This record gives sequence, structure tokens and C-alpha cells, in this order.
Amino acid sequence: MTAGTNDKRKLIALGVLGAVALYLVYTNVLAGPDVPRRTAVQPAAAPVPEVAVPVSTAVERPASRQTRAGRRTEEFLPVYLAKRPEDRPDPTRIDPALKLDLLAKVENVEAAGGRRNLFQIAPEPPKPAEKPKGPEPKVFVAYGPNPPPPPPGPTPPPPPPPITLKFYGFSTVRADGRKTGYFLDGDDILLGAEGDILKRRYKVIRISPASVMMEDTETKHQQPLPLAPEAQS
Repeated sequence: MTAGTNDKRKLIALGVLGAVALYLVYTNVLAGPDVPRRTAVQPAAAPVPEVAVPVSTAVERPASRQTRAGRRTEEFLPVYLAKRPEDRPDPTRIDPALKLDLLAKVENVEAAGGRRNLFQIAPEPPKPAEKPKGPEPKVFVAYGPNPPPPPPGPTPPPPPPPITLKFYGFSTVRADGRKTGYFLDGDDILLGAEGDILKRRYKVIRISPASVMMEDTETKHQQPLPLAPEAQS
């Protein structure tokens, strides 16, 4: 008997829960929104003249709200009119005329700030140099005939004439080590030791195996005479 009584109670409880569920589905899904009935038809009001109402400059701060993902986002909510009637401007006291003097004043204001292009990576332009204070200096330029050219310098002396002798060999005395050089002057053969003067003009200064230092006694010019190529072979 106890088991049958428990089954009846369970069936009654399930029936009550099913009825409640059906009621909630009907009220939340199937039934439309509650709309209050109009008791009487209001008479048509007289037409109100349209007046331009400026937008209030009061702007509320961005309101934060909680999203479904749990993040807080900032939302910009501009206000058309202030909430309190005493803070709203009176449209009958607004002057709709355009103030040209204020507009011209704003147009004449130069834009302040840097002149750097944000879309171009480049160093800033150099600042203009400051002008010196005080009166501007005056420069006087004298006009006249061109100055005469400077006088020419002294003429350099002509180069000394070259020594045309040809050195083609030498010999050495074993007893005293005295050296004698052999020279050609055209077809003539000349012999000269160190200190000798050839052709009454050319003095033999020093004799070495590769060259002879010869001096022109008239011009005091010294010139080395290399050993002739045919003598080296």
C-alpha cells in the first residue's frame, strides 16, 4: 500500500510542475506584450510652431557597461537636452543671426603647433636664424676703373746647358787607388781623373762604377753622367 501511495504523490507533483512550466512558456513566449487600453480619445492639439532648439553642450561622460563576456566597455552617450528643465536654453531668446565679426576673428587665428608631417619620417626643419638686433649695417661699394694688374716678376734664369760627355768606363791604379775615367765627346776620347778639367770647362768630381759626377765650371752646375749601356755589356 505504501508503494502505491508514493507513486500517486509523484504523479501529482509531476502534473503540478508541468502545469507551471506550460504557464511560464505561454506568458514569456506565446503571449504578446502588455499594452494598456486607451480609455478615451484625446482631442487634437493646436499646431505648435517649429523653433530651432540648439543642441545642449552638456555631454555626459562615457558610461561603462558590463558585456556578456564579463568585460567593461566605454560607451559614448551624447545628450540632446539637459535632464532638468531649468538647465535647458530658452529658444525664444536665441538670436539666429550669423555673427560675421566672430567668424572673421576665428579665421584670422593662425594654427599653433609644430609643422612636422606625421606621415613622413624625417628630422625636424631647422629653426630660422634670429635677426641681429639694432639698425641694419650699411655697405658702400665704390665703383671705378679696374685696378691695374700686378707687375710681372723677375724672369727666371735659363736652365744651364747639359753636359754632353758620355761616360763609358774607368780604370784604377793599384798602387795609390787613383781612378781614371774614359769619356767620349763625339768621336774624341777623353781621359780624366778625379779633380781633372776636361775641355777647359768640365771638372771630374767623383768616379764610381755606375756613374761620374761632373761639374760645369762656368755655371757651377753639377750633373751625373751614367755609365753607357753598351759599356755595361
